[in-house]
Formats: sequence, C-alpha cells, structure tokens
Amino acid sequence: MTDFDPANFANVGPKEFAQLVKNTPESKLAEVMSGDLRGKILGEVFGRMPQLFRADRAGSTNAVIHWNITGAPDGGTDTYEVVIADGTCTVNETPQHDPRLSLTLGPVEFLKIVSGSANPVMMFMTGKLKAKGDLGLAANIANLFDIPKA
Repeated sequence: MTDFDPANFANVGPKEFAQLVKNTPESKLAEVMSGDLRGKILGEVFGRMPQLFRADRAGSTNAVIHWNITGAPDGGTDTYEVVIADGTCTVNETPQHDPRLSLTLGPVEFLKIVSGSANPVMMFMTGKLKAKGDLGLAANIANLFDIPKA
C-alpha cells in the first residue's frame, strides 16, 4: 500500500496506517485532513487509542489530556479528550474535564505523531506542537501508547 486512500482507512491496521502516512506527501495529507473525511479519520485514530494504551507503562498516571487539532474545514479546531485513570484509557469527542495537559497541533503533524513518523519533542521545540500544562506528562505521553512504526 503506497497511496493514501482515506476511504479504506478504517480497514487498515495501525502498522499499515503508519506506512500510509509515511509514504504520503504532506500536501496530500493536508488536503485529506481539510476535507469531508477528516472527522472519520480523527474518529478512527482516537477510537483506537484505548486499545493501544499501555497500562503497564502508565503506572499510577491519572490525567486528562485535550488534543486540539487545528485546520478544520470550517477554520476551527477539533478537540478530543483522552482520560487516563486507574490503568484505563477512554476518549471523549467532547471535552468534559479540565485538562492536566493540552496539546495543540496541525492535522498533518497530528497524523505524523500518531503514526510514529515524527518526533514530538522536536515538534515542540520548533513550535509545530504546543503544550500547555504538565510538560513532564507531554514528554512521556508517547510511552503510554503502542505507537506503530512504519
């Protein structure tokens, strides 16, 4: 699979998704994420987070994390809430709690982070990823999930 076909996105596993993101030009990723399929793709990515969560690495971590993905077709931002509590991970499409950490990034950067093809620390240092709140948690967040590598 070398061409990013968002219509089939729900049918590919995490590793295949990572490969698709890695092999797709940023301009095509941006185009897809500014169109009608954005909600479906975000829903799939966040829907998989509980299965990719590593409770064994989380220890006693309890946190609410807001993911703010900019660049919505209406010019707005999509916000998803990830709640890590008592060894479990749940996702809300509508934030319900005050976050311990709030991450803001563009749609292409988001896809690259969740597919393991970007370094979140470098993105933070270059301003492509903004973190507000618990920066220690921000630095460790990737370790809490089984992020597939392409």
